[in-house]
Amino acid sequence: MCENHDLETFRKEGLSRRSFAALVAGTGLGLALSGCATAADGAAAGLAESNVSIDTADGTMDAFFVHPASGASPAVIIWPDVAGLRDAFKIMARRLAGEGYAVLVANPYYRDAPAPQFPDFDEFRSTGGFQKVGPWRAAADAEAIMRDTTSLIAYLDAQDAVDETRGVGAQGYCMGGPFTIWSAAAVPGRMRAAASFHGGGLVGDAETAPINLFDDINANLLIAIAQNDDEKAPDDKTKLRAAAEANGVDAEIEVYAADHGWTVYDSPVYDEAEGERAWARLLALYEKSL
Repeated sequence: MCENHDLETFRKEGLSRRSFAALVAGTGLGLALSGCATAADGAAAGLAESNVSIDTADGTMDAFFVHPASGASPAVIIWPDVAGLRDAFKIMARRLAGEGYAVLVANPYYRDAPAPQFPDFDEFRSTGGFQKVGPWRAAADAEAIMRDTTSLIAYLDAQDAVDETRGVGAQGYCMGGPFTIWSAAAVPGRMRAAASFHGGGLVGDAETAPINLFDDINANLLIAIAQNDDEKAPDDKTKLRAAAEANGVDAEIEVYAADHGWTVYDSPVYDEAEGERAWARLLALYEKSL
């Protein structure tokens, strides 16, 4: 998970704010990615999108919903990283929708603040983001995310753009990594795939630690681990593989040659080559599971 001690790592050269602005505007890296569309050309790409409000047990969540403009598609929930729902994740959602999925990007901090809380990761890290989101993160515990997932799937299943006969997927980044396992455990009858990218806190002794919920899920897993996270906790991958095998869970668990945050476009450590490899594995997971 992103923590304060990771700030030194984030100072490494990565996608600059200027480069990311170009991506959002529809030039540079963004359009080089197959299926990626900006807000301006979403309609031209055959997509429909909107900002939506979803009733939950704890209030009203704001979220971003994008899907093919016609037909019904399998649904996917995206749980953002520690900096929350912002343009980087909308771009990722549009790209996934272009592959034929109805994609909902959740605001994990809706109990405290509407999205975006930060326009990009650079703003997050330069304005004391870790300190600001501390209380918000505490409210988004396992039980809360499981309640949220139940509400999100009920919302998705009521949408004409969603094929409720197909399974639902979830993908999460950084702090959103464990959210995907909690989602899978919350609604095992609907959740068929969960992907964690540089997710933190997957291994632990608590009853709600994701590794201890493998017997409660009915989903195939993709767990992509950053090389520097693996250096800090080298036994985690072994424990996760053992738990998956013990519970009969189909799980692809791999350490990638990139640092924590490598899959998120506005991260200072974004790694295009390894990010594309992770993206390909995500699509393969959804192809076989949903």
